[in-house]
Amino acid sequence: MTAPQVLDRPETTFRLMTEEESGRIREIDASQTIGRAWRLVDGQRELVEIQYEDPDFPNGFEDHLARLRDTIRTGGLALGAFRGGKLVGFCTVDRRMFGDTARMVLLDQLFITRECRGQGTGRRLFQAAALVAKGWGADRLYICAGSAEETIAFYLAVGCEEAREIDPVLAASDPRDLQLTFELGSIGDPSIRPISTNL
Repeated sequence: MTAPQVLDRPETTFRLMTEEESGRIREIDASQTIGRAWRLVDGQRELVEIQYEDPDFPNGFEDHLARLRDTIRTGGLALGAFRGGKLVGFCTVDRRMFGDTARMVLLDQLFITRECRGQGTGRRLFQAAALVAKGWGADRLYICAGSAEETIAFYLAVGCEEAREIDPVLAASDPRDLQLTFELGSIGDPSIRPISTNL
């Protein structure tokens, strides 16, 4: 009888990213195989087979890099997840508040490298982003979520819901995106612990 194999995975550490290291997002394999995506069909939202291979960041590396740098320069949150010295995920939150019915901030980016998805890294980045946004005085995170089935499933699993107040400019940037929000009122309960006290 052989002994079971044990996967020796390096520990993931989380810390703020600087503008000088923003180019490290190139270390992330942002590719995604999209089998099904949410689409409006006769006025109803349905999962539709699209069988598409997205080879890189959805809007291209340079666009995502520029947005990351802008977030850092304007005092927003840029949080990286590192494993074995390599950047395996990051998220950004724009500090500028908007909204008529609530104070909202944009969760602009959240990416996990392909081989590390499904291991809880994205959830931890999201929870940290929510804690920071609440500390800024925001009521909700606002997300323009890509329409891939797995992407939407992730956001619903962490507690997001369809936005009741939709920002028209953000919604127009890609009509296929789903506009979601996350209520920050529940953040801070004992089951959600901060990743770092210096965030």
